[in-house]
Amino acid sequence: MEYMDLVRKAAGYITSKIEKVPDTAVVLGSGLGLFAGLLQDKCEIPYQEIPGFPVSTAPGHAGKLIYGKIGEKCVLCMSGRFHFYEGYSMKDVSFYVRAFKVLGIKNLIITNATGGITGCFNPGDLMIITDHIKFFDDSPLRGENVSELGPRFNDMSEAYNKELIAKAKSVAEKQGIDIKEGVYAFMPGPSYETPAEIRALGILGADAVGMSSVPEVITAAHCGLKVLGISCITNYAAGISKNKLTEEEVIETANKSGEKFSALMAGIITEI
Repeated sequence: MEYMDLVRKAAGYITSKIEKVPDTAVVLGSGLGLFAGLLQDKCEIPYQEIPGFPVSTAPGHAGKLIYGKIGEKCVLCMSGRFHFYEGYSMKDVSFYVRAFKVLGIKNLIITNATGGITGCFNPGDLMIITDHIKFFDDSPLRGENVSELGPRFNDMSEAYNKELIAKAKSVAEKQGIDIKEGVYAFMPGPSYETPAEIRALGILGADAVGMSSVPEVITAAHCGLKVLGISCITNYAAGISKNKLTEEEVIETANKSGEKFSALMAGIITEI
């Protein structure tokens, strides 16, 4: 089956399972699945049922698409995502973004768990992503261009939508959340970065580092979706503290930040 035929088949399957196509979809990062519990009138679709969707294998990723409502607003929620380090290609990792575009989604809120590089960031902080750094040589746009979705060479000067960033900051202020802003660095994983790599990323202007999100953001920029990125700082990056990095710490801190994060997400969706 041709790639775009599979994308359209996935979008069609999702459409058949939901009441109404929402304007906004949310992608939940490691340990941030508590937000899905706020949705009312839920419909859950396991990824393995959706044509073309990979299966989540990373800890803290439930592996299902959840449709529901926050107040009067419908929303589609990815409870778990796909990573390059799981063995998937960049096109596999970002397949769902193109399916969402065909489905009719307009806004994509991408969240993740990250390591803090900047000294003023502490575990539990939330950070709005203003830009990203990616030096990994593969790309979800590598190969034949899908011209019906976007141009061969797409602009990335405003990959993170300024209007959505302003709304997120406004909601955080109303809720009394001291939200940070910063640049996210993408590293492919699954090994955590070395202290030398973290020092290099800090010199280059990165405030936080993680193993996800950027392939999806590139794909969203290509096909014209508005993106808001929010990171939960779950740990200090390598060399910032004396502690060794573990996935248990990442998920534990994300879970502790779950209520604050969920309230922020609900507020943003209401405002969009």
